[in-house]
Amino acid sequence: MEPARAACLLLLLLLPALGAAAPGEFDPYRVLGVGRSSSQADIKKAYKRLAREWHPDKNKDPGAEDKFIQISKAYEILSNEEKRANFDRYGDAGESQGFSQQQHRQFHRFHDGFYFDESFFHFPFNSERRDTSDEKYLLHFSHYINEIVPDSFKKPYLIKITSDWCFSCIHIEPVWKEVAQELEALGAGIGVVHAGYERRLAHHLGAHSTPTLLGLINGKITFFHNAVVRENLRQFVENLLPGNLVEKITDKNYIRFLSDWRKDNKPHVLLFDHMPVVPLLYKLTAFAYRDYLSFGYVYVGLRGTEELSSQYNINVYTPTMMIFKEHIDRPADVVQAREMKKQLIDDFLSQNKFLMVTRLTSQRLFQELCPVKKSHRQRKHCVVLFTGEGEKFAEAYEAFLTFAVANTKDTLRFVHIYSDRQPEFADALLMDEEKYHGRSAVVILERRNNAGKIAYKALEEAWQGSKEDNFILLDLLDQLRTDPGLLSSETVVSDLNDELAPMFLIRWFYSTLDYVSDCWDSLFHSNWREMMPLLSLLFSALFILFGTVIVQAFSDSSDTRDAPPSGKEEAAAKTEKNDASFNKESNRIPKKGFVEVTELTDINYTSNLVRLRPGHMNVVLILSNSTKTPLLQKFALEVYTFTGSSSLHFSFLSLDKHREWLEYLLEFAQDAAPIPNQYDKHFLERDYTGYVLALNGHKKYFCLFKPHRSGDEGGTLGSCEDYNTSQHVEARGKSSSSPGSRSIKNKLHKLSFWMERLLEGSLQRFYIPSWPTLD
Repeated sequence: MEPARAACLLLLLLLPALGAAAPGEFDPYRVLGVGRSSSQADIKKAYKRLAREWHPDKNKDPGAEDKFIQISKAYEILSNEEKRANFDRYGDAGESQGFSQQQHRQFHRFHDGFYFDESFFHFPFNSERRDTSDEKYLLHFSHYINEIVPDSFKKPYLIKITSDWCFSCIHIEPVWKEVAQELEALGAGIGVVHAGYERRLAHHLGAHSTPTLLGLINGKITFFHNAVVRENLRQFVENLLPGNLVEKITDKNYIRFLSDWRKDNKPHVLLFDHMPVVPLLYKLTAFAYRDYLSFGYVYVGLRGTEELSSQYNINVYTPTMMIFKEHIDRPADVVQAREMKKQLIDDFLSQNKFLMVTRLTSQRLFQELCPVKKSHRQRKHCVVLFTGEGEKFAEAYEAFLTFAVANTKDTLRFVHIYSDRQPEFADALLMDEEKYHGRSAVVILERRNNAGKIAYKALEEAWQGSKEDNFILLDLLDQLRTDPGLLSSETVVSDLNDELAPMFLIRWFYSTLDYVSDCWDSLFHSNWREMMPLLSLLFSALFILFGTVIVQAFSDSSDTRDAPPSGKEEAAAKTEKNDASFNKESNRIPKKGFVEVTELTDINYTSNLVRLRPGHMNVVLILSNSTKTPLLQKFALEVYTFTGSSSLHFSFLSLDKHREWLEYLLEFAQDAAPIPNQYDKHFLERDYTGYVLALNGHKKYFCLFKPHRSGDEGGTLGSCEDYNTSQHVEARGKSSSSPGSRSIKNKLHKLSFWMERLLEGSLQRFYIPSWPTLD
């Protein structure tokens, strides 16, 4: 027994040494090329030098990305003093080191100096010891933003977020490996993000736990929420694709489908196969080439496709792919294979991306079909037919198409343009518009730069498609092959209009639909972190809505009680509810027990008049210091019944301070309130107290109320309502300007009737060009 005990004791003593020796695969000091005694400055300097050298964007070596990841990982360990100390002490570092150190302390206490390191048993917790198949899929932030997101507009991506010490990550590893290899062969993108070393990217993707699986398409992220099995992952990637990529074709709709090349301006592809559902490979291919081609699928085992199979002599036992261009009776190209591989399909489609005579519908298409020459060997010429729509131009177009099919070359590209849809482009190249008016024209051009500079030569006569036109064009093309200087004319053209771009309302509708679907998906899968902004906005809106209703309810209930008037004369004037005239003049129920009357000053002039909201008016009383108190009391009594209207505001203006402003306005109402000549000795004595102006700040007009004159019972109301009547014009002189000749309060007699006419809109309006300043 003693030898056995000694052997066990020796084994336990050797465990720490064995555990420290196992992680020797990764040495951050060796990766950065620094010594163990190096300072932080030396480590940082070495990291910057190596990062610049091995950055994947600058270094095209196949192993540059892996090398860059190792450099980043080594710097992360050595730049952190705690991780560096842990590595020096235990030979391991990283996010799991804190756990290992805690376990070491626990085992130290429990086992009297002995502990077990997981590296001794080779548990696959650390990513360094797991399957290295994920290394070629590793993503870093700049690579994701600059390459993966733009590439997601050509193919969907399935991305896994993993980390060290993740038991669930180990559990899904076999399924992930199988599905990743299968989807990559079909044309989908695969990505892996290590949350421990790419925290920024993990947070950017919204992954707050590991493992997390998500899909990326068209720059949009979608989370995977189902069980991690092969069928669910394949279906998840397939559901990322738009539903209208591939159309099911039968004998009933194949002619319509192939004839849509005029509307779509694309070749049409038909895949004949004996599978009842569209293969995922074909859907991924359709998504990648959706900007160039339209795709249809024919299930040859389905009843109703016999005519189609017979029409094009299809072998029902072998998958067949056909491309149709301008002629739908025969395919432009065909490929057959027992197993349609991605590379075979890509090579086939990339050679047939355009029609024989493509119509230029956008600047992007023009740049791709007619590229800028980079050298004399790469010189490309475009033969452009300027034509119109309809049967009138059909013959000229068919002749041009026939010529293009017979003279197809690598250095030539035949295209056509509808002149009425691209008028600026046509006018720049067809100088003699009268010669080509209502007729087709042919221009040979070559793009010189991306700024729109073009060298060109136009056929002297309009294109009719005759044999003579064919000979002339063929002769020019032969000369151009030996003499590039034949294109003697130069001009600068503007960018082409995008004719097939969807309207704004359609784009807005689809964007809204995507946003609603995202919110619905996040809500039902408890993705609360992504839902927090929306929930916060929703609860804020509900709080404001119900808070306003509650405050309004309490406000309305308090308005039924009499409110004590304010002590300030500028803010409010007292009213008497038992006044007899109150019940006789109006039956309106005001919302307040007092009238808010503010002084119009240069401080609030802009907000209370110049920028007054549309539909609102400010009723201004003119007074002086000596008449302020009685006029305000009378004014409040007269307008009290109109305070229920939220579009009316009440103010007063001091005549002692702003006489010039008032007289400037009254100059636009000479028939109602004539201004005396400045040489008149009573010019400065004219009494404007008691005048009331209803000012519409938005439409720049005002209505005028003249004060009631003593002894004029019948003419006062008329003077306030109809200012065109000369008999109510107030005479100039001392009798009219002396305040002692009339009662001050009587000046505003029958103002309430004038207010009634104001609300009816029957008062005369005096318009001004602009509101003067109140200086």
